[in-house]
Amino acid sequence: MSDDSAEREGPYALLQRGEALIRGRHYAQAAIVLERAAQAEPGRASILEALGRAYFNSGRPEAARATFEALLELDPSAHYAHFALGESLRRLGRLAEARTHLRLAAVLDPSSDVYRRAFARIGSGKPLPDEA
Repeated sequence: MSDDSAEREGPYALLQRGEALIRGRHYAQAAIVLERAAQAEPGRASILEALGRAYFNSGRPEAARATFEALLELDPSAHYAHFALGESLRRLGRLAEARTHLRLAAVLDPSSDVYRRAFARIGSGKPLPDEA
């Protein structure tokens, strides 16, 4: 791709390219592409989710935290965003905050074993609603 065509690439094409890079486990490169998409179309939930995943998987939990918080400002009921924010906070050593978001993810999507296991791993002392 020439420099000119890369500069003209729209947010949707950037998102698609970023997601392909994530699938290929090229997380740092995906973050660069997805940052451009987020600048071109601020506040787009699908871009923020992909960007947060790229940050998290490239070892940038603080950037992931900020991105997933921005996503939750757009949609406070986004269970994946709560899960990913919880995991980012866990990596940052902010366990009390992580517990809150992992619990919310598990409650918002009780069918997710991934969310329930993440919440159980961090420990809470409080059962989830259907465990009482």
